[in-house]
Amino acid sequence: MVIREKPNSFGFVPDRAMVLAAGLGLRMRPLTQNLPKPLLEVGGATMLDHALDRFDDVGVSEVVVNTHWLAKKIHAHLERRTTPSIVISSEEELLETGGGIAKALPHLGDAPFYVANADIVWRGGPTPALVRLADAWKDDEMDALLLLTSTIRATGYVGDGDFMMDPVGLLERRPDRFIAPYVFTGVQIVHPRLFVDIPEGAFSINLLYERALEAGRLFGIAHDGDWYHVGTPQAIDQADSEILEREGSRVRMLF
Repeated sequence: MVIREKPNSFGFVPDRAMVLAAGLGLRMRPLTQNLPKPLLEVGGATMLDHALDRFDDVGVSEVVVNTHWLAKKIHAHLERRTTPSIVISSEEELLETGGGIAKALPHLGDAPFYVANADIVWRGGPTPALVRLADAWKDDEMDALLLLTSTIRATGYVGDGDFMMDPVGLLERRPDRFIAPYVFTGVQIVHPRLFVDIPEGAFSINLLYERALEAGRLFGIAHDGDWYHVGTPQAIDQADSEILEREGSRVRMLF
């Protein structure tokens, strides 16, 4: 695992990351008719900036952002940032999650890297979630390590959960007609070897998760902070009010 020590107290974290920002945001219409979903604001910042700020906080130096819908607006927005360094991976046609990461692999190197969706907002607990992921990564045992959150505590999420997790973090898919205790947050560490022998063009990363599940190489850790799935206009309002309220409470505690 090729990683570098950061000039901070966090120890070792992957040096590169990717934010998946190419989606059409159809469930957010009409808000996304003229503005790409990653640039919608929640809690005082765009969802894209929330993700980039979390990576910047732990010292990730380079982040790939894939774009498609209203890409020029995302490009213009990113020009205002100075850190982390941004690489754009433009998609003329949507490649889905797996295809989008596969296209960006030349920019991501041969070491494990972070991936985050651009339609979520997460806040860490006592230790940043990205650091906890890096601390839990075992290169000889894992091809992907997912940050999971409690299904019943997932703000803005409506569903029956995604995964069962054993005491060492090994994952299994939710059985039919069951409610799983954990839902995938959209934040993860993956190794490039996960993308060996992949289909051409568009495909979901779930295809690769299935391979890793069969090989016993898909793991997870439980998130100990807040997580917001921002998939609809109503979810924006809910996340916005909760984040601003908690930020206000934190400031009041400091003073």
